[in-house]
Amino acid sequence: AGRDASRAFVTGDRSAAGLVDDVSDLSFSEMLTLQNWLSFYEKNYEFVGRVIGRFYGADGLPTPELTRVEAMVTQGAEAGRRALEEKQKFPPCNAEWSSSRGSRLWCSPESGGVSRDWTGVPRKLYKPGATEPHCVCVRTTGPPSDQAQGLPAHTNRGDLDHPNLGEYAGCPPLAVTCSFPPR
Repeated sequence: AGRDASRAFVTGDRSAAGLVDDVSDLSFSEMLTLQNWLSFYEKNYEFVGRVIGRFYGADGLPTPELTRVEAMVTQGAEAGRRALEEKQKFPPCNAEWSSSRGSRLWCSPESGGVSRDWTGVPRKLYKPGATEPHCVCVRTTGPPSDQAQGLPAHTNRGDLDHPNLGEYAGCPPLAVTCSFPPR
């Protein structure tokens, strides 16, 4: 009571070091988690006052730090929206591994938790800044997803020609399932 423990709501650290209001190094997704907690309390509890400190001054007015945190939450929401759009465009592959059979990657109309009217083929998606690609399902027919509406389709290859995609070596280009023996 009487102190801001914002960080602990995200990290779960209830030690003295974790019960602080410094959230400056939290990721965008962690800031969204903090926003969700704030919304929960605003909806379910009666407002009784503000804690003077990092986010509110003695006059009760917001500080520049609160403005900065709110901007990070907005950026986090935008990043989350973009990630959701990308997941719709490139849903994650299904994957399994066993020491006796090796790896198998495959696509289905529901893989990655994304329901759609196409199956797709497994491809490596390379993201800027990421150290490793991850497997996604890629549409193989129709115009590219990022083609502007109303323009005639130049190809009927879906998103196969996207520059951040790569094929899996040893997997036929239009195979829905790719299997790799154990090493």
